[in-house]
Amino acid sequence: MYLTIENLSKTIKGALVLQDINLSLDRGKVYGLRGKNGSGKTMLMRAIAGLIRPTAGYVRVNGQVIGTDVSFPPSIGLLLENPAFIGSYTGFKNLQVLAGIQARIDDEKIRATLEAVGLDPHDRRPYRKYSLGMKQRLGVACAVMEDPDLVLLDEPTNALDPAGVAQVRTLVSACKQRGALVLVACHDADELDLLADEVFTMAEGRIVNSATGSTR
Repeated sequence: MYLTIENLSKTIKGALVLQDINLSLDRGKVYGLRGKNGSGKTMLMRAIAGLIRPTAGYVRVNGQVIGTDVSFPPSIGLLLENPAFIGSYTGFKNLQVLAGIQARIDDEKIRATLEAVGLDPHDRRPYRKYSLGMKQRLGVACAVMEDPDLVLLDEPTNALDPAGVAQVRTLVSACKQRGALVLVACHDADELDLLADEVFTMAEGRIVNSATGSTR
């Protein structure tokens, strides 16, 4: 399995926010996380991404323990909570700066990704003048532009119109088809059922149920 989570728990300021999580997830599939606000969905994604360290247990990605063998998964794209970019830069310039960190993609790939999420790569407006939907589209573009092996999307359809939602579905499907592991958290149960091969329900920091496409 590409992603293995074993006996994962996390305590923050005396509160147990993740409790004994055990999951084995593989590439080429889309997994969903369902649950109310505060159920632990975003916190679990943070642990997988290496943004928080477990109090107990571990996250292993492609054979490497996060926080021990490597600090972060080596090939990851993520959209967690509200995306934030440099306000004075255009969408293209923001992605260009981020892509320059690892230099895996060129400007043409950035332009193509912007178009795939419904943004104009030649738009000269700075990010601070973007609508909420445009900001969300840019966040999704940032998560997928480098074709990462692991994609974490927290409420990717938030603030999007129907066209934007359809574009997210297409991008998630493309990630799956190229062999990525995609984990999506979404409040919309119907949308999550459309996106995911298997859905896990979380409550009070635990995985309380799972269902595949044939049993949902």
